[in-house]
Amino acid sequence: NTAEHAIFDHTIWALAGDGCMQEGVASEAAAMAGHFKLDNLILIYDSNYVTLDAMAAKSQSEDTAKRFEAYGYEVLHLEKGNDLAEVHDVLASARASKSGKPRFILAHTLIGKGIPEVAGTPKAHGEAGAKFVDQARSRLGLPAEKFWVSDEVKSFFADRRKVLAAEHASWRETFAAWCATNPDLSRQLDDATLLRVPDDLSARVPPFAADAKMPTRKAGKTVLQIVAAEVPYLMGASADLYGSTLNYIASSTDWDKAHEGGRNIRIGIREHGMGAILNGIAYHGGVRPSGATFMVFADYLRPSIRLAALARLPVIYIFTHDSVGVGEDGPTHQPVETLMGLRAMVGLDVIRPADPEETAGAWLAAIEHIEGPTVLALTRQAVPMLPGTPSAKREGVMRGGYILVRESAPLDLILIGTGSEVQHAVAAARELGPGTRVVSLPCFSRFERQPADYREAVLPTACERRVSVEAGVTFGWRAYVGTRGRIVGIDRFGASAPGNVLMEEFGITKAAIVAAANTL
Repeated sequence: NTAEHAIFDHTIWALAGDGCMQEGVASEAAAMAGHFKLDNLILIYDSNYVTLDAMAAKSQSEDTAKRFEAYGYEVLHLEKGNDLAEVHDVLASARASKSGKPRFILAHTLIGKGIPEVAGTPKAHGEAGAKFVDQARSRLGLPAEKFWVSDEVKSFFADRRKVLAAEHASWRETFAAWCATNPDLSRQLDDATLLRVPDDLSARVPPFAADAKMPTRKAGKTVLQIVAAEVPYLMGASADLYGSTLNYIASSTDWDKAHEGGRNIRIGIREHGMGAILNGIAYHGGVRPSGATFMVFADYLRPSIRLAALARLPVIYIFTHDSVGVGEDGPTHQPVETLMGLRAMVGLDVIRPADPEETAGAWLAAIEHIEGPTVLALTRQAVPMLPGTPSAKREGVMRGGYILVRESAPLDLILIGTGSEVQHAVAAARELGPGTRVVSLPCFSRFERQPADYREAVLPTACERRVSVEAGVTFGWRAYVGTRGRIVGIDRFGASAPGNVLMEEFGITKAAIVAAANTL
């Protein structure tokens, strides 16, 4: 919007019921909306005193209106939620409010109205309604004809259509004038709406130094700043961990009421709320959302990740501290099973880069993938730069898997790894001989989307001598090592010790890979 032209002035309406309010994620998200004073949000709480299994009083007795007032909402009461005149008046008051707060409408309704056999009971929630349809129509004063619309309703909506068509025509004139007056903003809006990124984005990300050694979360921080400069509609959020996940967009500010152009949302310790908020932003469009926390906390927002995958929302998750390499925080913070669990989710790309250049490739893959969500799994501990050119590694990540170290003699053995463990595969290959190939497999799902001939070229069926290495559960790796291969992994929870000590203790080492290969 500019001083001359207002092209956005919409309201967000949300509808919830008793069961919705009981879910923890609703409280997380609602508290955020109140804290940030989202005054174009109107939440209607359809309080009908019923949940699926019993009356709501069996499981709740709180004063929900007071709770939302405490969150910072303006609370409106709709005592007769089945009275259309009162519904109209209260909704109009909510829309017209200038309180500067989100609005919460407490609407008391009768579930199953018109069907006395089930009205006001849990049975009306999800059972027994169909057989009462004819009686209900009669009791509600409706004709027996199915799909009946009265002449008064038709007339009302015919007139309403004319009013809205005129308003839309007026808006289009305003929008055209805005485009003409603000060509740069217009281009930015087009890019944001279509989620366009520069064709040469990879070329705009300089290569890392050949001797660079750093955590992939730190490499991610470097790449993020460049991507954010080239993709101005990218926003980031963090669940109280910007200092650890390193995903703060440094060229911008915190997003809040005083900084509406800010690109960093401080979520607080609300991982599931963050996931739901990212989904809401993605559904709205015009902004590309990303959010960060520790990998092990992915389980807190897994339902929201699943919905993002189901709805093909282009959300980016930055999950750092991705293995037992976390170290002293101990098993509660060491996600041995989380990575493979996320890979099992349909429609989700999980990318675990092995060095700084693969991290650049991971970010490029994530920002260009707009048909669904992407997880970036990044390390706390430093990793060395691996062999290969920046372009080869970035392209390899885009394809999900590639030959990192090619054999210099007839192929005899394939070592496969991801993330911080690929370095050990490279070291083991030097000891195991010139017929050894090292394959980096940062993203299973991207690799599986490649043509069959590419996958065969990377992992030839004829070579059955294979060893995989990853600091996580062995489950799932059999698909790549086959029935005759070996898997180096961790099939137990972690422990509290320095990360390098744990890797040694759990056998995530060059020596373990060599030993596994020698058993083939």
